[in-house]
Amino acid sequence: MWCYRGGSISTEPRINDRIRVPEVRLVGPSGEQVGIVPLAKALELAQEYDLDLVEVAASARPPVCKLMDYGKFKYESAMKAREARKNQAHTVIKEMKLRPKIDPHDYDTKKGHVVRFLKQGDKVKITIMFRGREQSRPELGYRLLQRLASDVEELGFIESNPKQDGRNMIMVLGPHKKKTEAMAEAREAQAARKAERQGVVATDEEAPSEEAAPVEATATEDAEVTEAAADEANAEA
Repeated sequence: MWCYRGGSISTEPRINDRIRVPEVRLVGPSGEQVGIVPLAKALELAQEYDLDLVEVAASARPPVCKLMDYGKFKYESAMKAREARKNQAHTVIKEMKLRPKIDPHDYDTKKGHVVRFLKQGDKVKITIMFRGREQSRPELGYRLLQRLASDVEELGFIESNPKQDGRNMIMVLGPHKKKTEAMAEAREAQAARKAERQGVVATDEEAPSEEAAPVEATATEDAEVTEAAADEANAEA
């Protein structure tokens, strides 16, 4: 009885001697169609061009193979995938909780966090928490949410209008900027700060030493004294 013992299934394409078919549809190094050729001929051409024979469409009949530098191809593919992951934007929902009768200082602090989240391109879920008798005054929470939305309207908009959810009232703010735009701006700002710091360091290194001037002045004074002594000696002679 056959039993699968595990192990990873390779997703790498077959190349060169690992290709086991009598003939292939060959594509040249520049993408030109060579046509259907025997496998031995395709391998011979790969050797002449100092390239690899890579199976790019195994399900075709016959399989499609291309002449290429497989090592370079793998490296470029890995770099493209890495760059794509770097620029990939994940939708993140931050949450900020407030009380209906929040202190002005606490409100400013909470609003600052909301501003930061929106600048980063993230959505913000605002939750007003009611306790005790506050539950009978939902208009307090509604006005607070409207005030917050008005204070940050340059950075975000109301994506989900305020709605009651048990003891809480919830509103969702969405950023005007997309996550990718916010990430790009953050990288540019970081690069600008780095360049500015390097410029300051270079300026400090190029600045002349302030201790050089007194030494030069002293040398000049000594020369004047020596000349005066020489004149007196000549006069006495």
